[in-house]
Amino acid sequence: MVQYLLTGVTGGLGAHVLEYFRAHIEPSTYAVASSNPAKADEFTRQGLAFRVVNYDDPSTLDAAFQEVENLFFVSSNTFDNERRRGQHQEVVDAAKRAGVKHIWYTSLAFGGHTSTSQVAVQQAHYMTEEMLRVSGIPYTSIREGLYAEAFPLFFNWYPTTQTIVLPRPTTTTTPSPTDPAELAHTQRITFTSRHELGHATARLLLRGGAAYRDQIVVLSARETLSFQQIVDLINQHHSQGSKEVGVEFVPAAEYVARNAADDEGGKAAGFFEAMVSWHEGIAKGEAVVDGDGLMAEVLGREPTRASVRIEELLRGARGQGGYVWHQNYA
Repeated sequence: MVQYLLTGVTGGLGAHVLEYFRAHIEPSTYAVASSNPAKADEFTRQGLAFRVVNYDDPSTLDAAFQEVENLFFVSSNTFDNERRRGQHQEVVDAAKRAGVKHIWYTSLAFGGHTSTSQVAVQQAHYMTEEMLRVSGIPYTSIREGLYAEAFPLFFNWYPTTQTIVLPRPTTTTTPSPTDPAELAHTQRITFTSRHELGHATARLLLRGGAAYRDQIVVLSARETLSFQQIVDLINQHHSQGSKEVGVEFVPAAEYVARNAADDEGGKAAGFFEAMVSWHEGIAKGEAVVDGDGLMAEVLGREPTRASVRIEELLRGARGQGGYVWHQNYA
């Protein structure tokens, strides 16, 4: 019997969960998984049991989930909600067939504890939480705070960017401002260090499922930054010469067309079409996350403030010649 099976260990969050396990847990008590069989040697050389978990191949799931008590189920990274729905249903069904005792699912924190967000990517997480509820398998859905490391993704920012082009929101919780400067101050996000999220998630798993059975929890830092504050950080720590980066808000169709036309990362128009939904959610305040202190309690200290983490990333980028966030590239 394997006490924990960790999926997604080659991804950003999963790698940090594994990092914590390796530092604190006896290797014989857990196994790791990837969709790529070629990764096996990398982990077995480290003394870790390896299993193939391919969400598009149910046969790998049936084999991998045998004799697993706790399944750490990292969400698929596709932006196609219908594909994600199918993948996640296969995971839940296979876990039930294998008799998995508890599923720990990595959800997202748009909307915080509420389940009313209309952001397209959050809808996929709501669907999965419902799958888990219906399955009857004890579960915990961990709504992970929005990654500070992903701030370039939200702005489509690169070190060469001079003007950040964003979609003008059509709905907000208050009358929508029209002045660009005011818009930049009213759009706000609670960003959280991905490294700390990985460690907090690992600590949560190791506490055991009894305290969090059939619950939705939120792990998030507490500092919320406006778009303007983030742009100010870019200009303070990564400005290009004397010209500062500015922000322009345009209609959604124009936002998609302009960003897709010459995106440095090679992302297609469909990516930016999906991002419009994210920005509508931000305008409604859904990216302002009340972490309710759980992350601080699990870590035993306050999480790193978003402004501090973004400063670290920007300073590091200057030394490396540019900041690269993998989801900002096709």
